[in-house]
Amino acid sequence: MTKGLIPIVVVLFLAAAGVASGAEGPDRSPSVLVRLTRLEKGSLPQVVEAFGRAEPTPAARQAIQAPVAAVVDAVYVKSGQEVAKGAPLIRLGPSPATAESFEKAKSALRAAQEDERRTASLAVQHLATGQQLAQARKAVADAQASLSALQAVGADSARTLNAPFAAVVTQVAASPGALVGQGGPLLDLAMPSDLTLRVGLTPAQAATVKKGDPATITPLGAMSHFSGRVLARGAMIDPQTGLVSTEIEPQSGALLPGQTAQAAITVAQVEGYVVPHEALLIDERGAPYLVQAKDGAAHIVPVRLLLAAGDKDVVAGALDPMAYLVLSGNYQLKEGMRVRADGPQPVIRP
Repeated sequence: MTKGLIPIVVVLFLAAAGVASGAEGPDRSPSVLVRLTRLEKGSLPQVVEAFGRAEPTPAARQAIQAPVAAVVDAVYVKSGQEVAKGAPLIRLGPSPATAESFEKAKSALRAAQEDERRTASLAVQHLATGQQLAQARKAVADAQASLSALQAVGADSARTLNAPFAAVVTQVAASPGALVGQGGPLLDLAMPSDLTLRVGLTPAQAATVKKGDPATITPLGAMSHFSGRVLARGAMIDPQTGLVSTEIEPQSGALLPGQTAQAAITVAQVEGYVVPHEALLIDERGAPYLVQAKDGAAHIVPVRLLLAAGDKDVVAGALDPMAYLVLSGNYQLKEGMRVRADGPQPVIRP
């Protein structure tokens, strides 16, 4: 190479080095491939979940009791059976004591009637006063009332008790041949259309629930669900379960007595930024944050988690509503790092 060409080669080399250094060229710093989405404000329901069992309301229950001391002749139903109004439930025969009481009542009536006839005859002869005749007639009326009352409850013969309304037999407490006293339990009935779902809540859950809150009820093992509402929330802890008993009214006919179901009670609507759960990250101090992308750079934004609801979260923080929210690839980003979108960017409208 000649000496005249050396200066020219040096100048060209320095010029090429200046371009390669990027002093006047574009930014060639590395970038991270990420997936972006819009940042949206909204609300999600705060839900309290609990399990419980369908029970008849107090107004829907009726206990069938023995009207007098009796012997159970026959039982026509069994526990869990559905019966129509007027269907035969149980037949009772008079017990020895009841039969004796009935015979005594008949004898007392005959004696009172004989005394009335005798007193009336004496009154005609002016040998008995009008007051004595009135007392005799009252004794007849009292004896007749006692006998009629015993007849009405089947003291004179076997009597069949029928269902007072369409019901489900929830318990059978008597068996054929059993001797039951007056007022003794025989059967328990419940209206299937008037049920309540009784669930147990922890004290913390119960503090957020109030009467009238809407609920979604899902019977265990079923795919379908239906709506309900909170009827009453207990004000004390059950010492056996450690939970607060709460009653939820289901749709009529949706549950069977004794059926188990899950209730999701909506206690509030939490407002804020609604973000996919995958966008929320936790730093080394345990604090939540999001990553936003603006002008091709990543920005770390601390947030407060207001509600976690499955695959969505509600957060609050100094977020830029006009900046993109970074989804996949966000965990490897630091403040100011360059990012590039994986696919077309979503449209952000002010």
